[in-house]
Amino acid sequence: MSAEGVGLPARGEGGGVGLPAQGGVAGEPDTSRHEDPAESVLLAERCARAALTRAAEPGDVRLGQLLAEQGAQWVYGALCEGRPLPGVGERRLSTWQTRIEEARPEEELAEVAALGGRFLCPGDREWPVQLDDLGEARPVGLWVRGRCSLRFAALRSAAVVGARACSGYGLQVAAQLSAELADRGWCVTSGAAFGVDGAAHRGVLAAEGLTIGVLACGVDRAYPASNGELIARIAERGVLVAELPLGAHPTRSRFLERNRLIAALTRGTVVVEAQVRSGSLVTARRAAELGRYVMGVPGPVTSQLSAGVHRLLREEGELVTSAAEVIELIGDIGELAPRQEGAVLPRDLLHPRCREVLEALPARTAVTALSLSRRLRMVEPEVHARLLELGTLGFVERQGGHWQLTRTCEDHQRVTERSLNCGDSVKR
Repeated sequence: MSAEGVGLPARGEGGGVGLPAQGGVAGEPDTSRHEDPAESVLLAERCARAALTRAAEPGDVRLGQLLAEQGAQWVYGALCEGRPLPGVGERRLSTWQTRIEEARPEEELAEVAALGGRFLCPGDREWPVQLDDLGEARPVGLWVRGRCSLRFAALRSAAVVGARACSGYGLQVAAQLSAELADRGWCVTSGAAFGVDGAAHRGVLAAEGLTIGVLACGVDRAYPASNGELIARIAERGVLVAELPLGAHPTRSRFLERNRLIAALTRGTVVVEAQVRSGSLVTARRAAELGRYVMGVPGPVTSQLSAGVHRLLREEGELVTSAAEVIELIGDIGELAPRQEGAVLPRDLLHPRCREVLEALPARTAVTALSLSRRLRMVEPEVHARLLELGTLGFVERQGGHWQLTRTCEDHQRVTERSLNCGDSVKR
């Protein structure tokens, strides 16, 4: 099978197959993506990377080296045509070539678009640049579902992870800590698994906050199956992320590689409960390697479920017991602060729909997402997703079930209104 055999444009050509605009919501035009054609990732590159997520396992360093040396289209073409790849052993090459035969990149990109998702490549506006810290183990691409921008959601994000077989104490702490973080405008990232992960996501959703679920399978699958409703809610109200293509199933190695994504996407990792041998401690180690903060919530000294956390605290972790203590640590990174005083991005970098919602907010009063949706004639889930995104970026804040401009944005809005009123008076 050749690269031309799947309808890829030649190198240097554009083209489209009715795919969603990258950087925006699937199925809606994102005008910001087309202002500068040089910013767009070519369809050929997108298709090649989508196919390669099926060929190789996540975190394959040799593939990362080849992508840096030769480019995704060259690697994809070589696999399709049965050519050898430098530095790739016969067994691994055979596996890649067998898997690449199953890849139908254009069809899979259309399928994820139909699910309300998209496929992100390095260089896309929605690509979280902190993933570049993974170096040659950086994802080939990311399959994403959800209305919110992954890049903006990850700007102010903390990971909350822990044991699958956790105690009632662990469930309570994870849910409460995550809800408190959400109330302070932070996004919570976890693995959508049993135990602490699920409690963290549920705590955020109960607080109507923003959460990222990182999966070890395709974004069209619910694993574990009993968390299907939770995963569907994350896709609706937050963001689902996976390195693996649609239909892919989880394995032990894929769970471990998934953990490096959780660590890289966030400003720091909080371990709530973990035994001495726990996958969540792998996430903490990856976070430490990447220079992120590593934190742990202490438990009873008699509990084996907290033994791994206590060892982590003795060696390299910071002890935390509340969201305020988490933010005190990770808020010191860059321009972030424990209390968000203003927006972290200029307005003109926002998605057009975000700007539309922001401009519709009154300067002096708080409103519900439902009332805004009626005013804008936009569906309520879309308005809610944009408000969450704006909250993460510091433009708005939530008061119970209502949303209002932060003080900085409110002052700007009042100046704008006064200027407009003054202009009207002059005209009259």
